[in-house]
Amino acid sequence: MIKRNPLVLGNKTLKDVTDDICAPVERFPSKGWVGLFLGAKTLLLFYIVILASVVGVGIGLLGMSNPVFWGTMIVTFVFWIGIGHAGTLISAVLFLFRQKWRTSVARTAEAMTVFAVMTAGLFPLLHTGRPWLDYWLFPYPNQRGPLWVNFRSPLLWDVFAVSTYATVSMVFWYIGLVPDFATIKDRAKNKLRRTVYGALSLGWRGTAKNWSHYEMLYLILAGLSTPLVLSVHTIVSFDFAVSHLPGWHTTIFPPYFVAGAIFSGFAMVVTLMTLVRIGFKEFQNYVTLDHMEVMNKIIMTTGMLVGYAYAAEFFIAWYSGNQYERFVFVNRAFGPYGWSYWMMVTCNVIIPQVFWWKKMRRSIPVMFVVSIFVNIGMWFERFVITVTSLHRDFLPSSWGMYHWSWFDTGVLVGSFGMFLTLFLLYLRLFPAVSIAEVKPVLHVGYDEKGGHH
Repeated sequence: MIKRNPLVLGNKTLKDVTDDICAPVERFPSKGWVGLFLGAKTLLLFYIVILASVVGVGIGLLGMSNPVFWGTMIVTFVFWIGIGHAGTLISAVLFLFRQKWRTSVARTAEAMTVFAVMTAGLFPLLHTGRPWLDYWLFPYPNQRGPLWVNFRSPLLWDVFAVSTYATVSMVFWYIGLVPDFATIKDRAKNKLRRTVYGALSLGWRGTAKNWSHYEMLYLILAGLSTPLVLSVHTIVSFDFAVSHLPGWHTTIFPPYFVAGAIFSGFAMVVTLMTLVRIGFKEFQNYVTLDHMEVMNKIIMTTGMLVGYAYAAEFFIAWYSGNQYERFVFVNRAFGPYGWSYWMMVTCNVIIPQVFWWKKMRRSIPVMFVVSIFVNIGMWFERFVITVTSLHRDFLPSSWGMYHWSWFDTGVLVGSFGMFLTLFLLYLRLFPAVSIAEVKPVLHVGYDEKGGHH
């Protein structure tokens, strides 16, 4: 019978697990963490200044023009929503399929999802140009007569899809944290810490009744989250697919967007878990090379799915016989923005192929570099879809370019400041690995009979 590799290394006891995972929350922050946090916070302040300028002066500061009326805001919104996919996929879908390897990485992936969706949510609100009127997006009772939200618009579907996904993801993440908050409360050595974590743990006592309710609620939330993983990026793809613009009006977009979101989400998980392993040495026994290898296999698989979608788009454009559709795709690859198309193909399709070799899949430097390239490529994918379809209108007299400005760079780079600030605070204040879920899998791989669990 096949013997499974241990999910937790180092022959840890139950007490070791608690001590190791609580250590980053309980000890004084390291110089490395402080340095990274100050850097991320500086980037966040820069981001706030940039966004304040865009709100104060107007979105004309960005590179938008006629006919390219969607640019960095929408491209970066779709990018961050895609990043937010892997967390719920690892937590909910793999939980329902009883995949035990998910236990060490699920908590951090869920946190990544929540922070990515928070980062993404700002962009459509600011893109309206008048964010102080964004409450008009909600269908609330009013006196404006025929002025009402358009339920046939996919942009409104986005409002409901993204807000529902964010709410369920946050609740799912928080419920999973409750038993661990209680553990930190019990170990607290001062009153303030005991009070704060006691409130966060919602009066958790660790009784059989507590665990029964917890397991039931966790299973229900996993069931609710699973269809949301598929629905939210499907609806984001409808922003493009339900229009009549060549390059956007295609039925392949929903599965193509979902595969791309899983692809980019897992790449970001690998990036973050690599940094967590370097910053917190004790976590190397919990987030092992086996965990990283499994995620790299998923990256390689979804990368090939995305590559297939790129090829299928070209075939459909040719087979349709529609001259406008054909022109858009030829223009994508060989037009003024051809460099961005080939950047996308290189990063998303060619570079992940190194994971065919086991040695590469288990190399930390290689997987870190590949995950960075995948994230760059996935941002360019959204740029290619958005800008290359818009910049060549039906009439050549209306053709134009996206005039990338300094503010576009500020918006894109600054969004990472917001995301990293939240993520670094999470690593200091919350247990980054689920204590309650890791302890039951301690025995996996250590079975003396060599059985497969």
